Amino acid sequence: MTFEHKKLEFTELDTETINGKRHYKTPKGSYPSITTVLSVLSEKGIAEWRKRVGEKEANRISTQAARRGTNVHQMCEDYVNNELDSTKFLPHERAMFNSVKGTLDKTLGLVYAQECPLYSDYLGIAGRVDCVAEYNGRLSIIDYKTASKIKKKEFIGNYFQQAAAYCVMFEERTGIPIDQIVIIIAVENEPEPQVFVEKRDDHIHKCIETIALFKERNDTVE
Repeated sequence: MTFEHKKLEFTELDTETINGKRHYKTPKGSYPSITTVLSVLSEKGIAEWRKRVGEKEANRISTQAARRGTNVHQMCEDYVNNELDSTKFLPHERAMFNSVKGTLDKTLGLVYAQECPLYSDYLGIAGRVDCVAEYNGRLSIIDYKTASKIKKKEFIGNYFQQAAAYCVMFEERTGIPIDQIVIIIAVENEPEPQVFVEKRDDHIHKCIETIALFKERNDTVE
């Protein structure tokens, strides 16, 4: 499978840490990353989980999950860039990527961008989008996730908010509107990924509320 790419130019953004939180330096100021902003939704739950399982075990699980997520993301990116060498990755990571590969083969059309830096002056946030491409013929923000078990839709609202924010960022930077978001979740020991196809406008207002909550709780640099 060979994917066709449309060349778009994006200005790279430097990052900095402010009060322990990741920010991107943009022409209009330093904006918090969208993942940092959305972390306010899970802070309490994560703290309770770490207390329940213990710090040592929580660190082990978190490190393992982060490495798995990074490597599966990298395989998806390399594959869509037509340059994947899967031998560099561990067998369980290859298995998770292979569960996603068929979906990408069947659905992805023209690819506009991968891992590109984006920001929104309107929202006051920034980030790096996984993939912007035609999905079943409709230009979409596509975000890859990994999980150890099947996710319920009602528990992943932060995924939809993140992708909706990328829609706004992408349109501001390129003038190209996107109203469809696609979340593809590779799940351990599952032959097929979970795929959620949503509308930007069903989630962007909740995202704006979360940004406001983050700014209430943190001293952000504008």
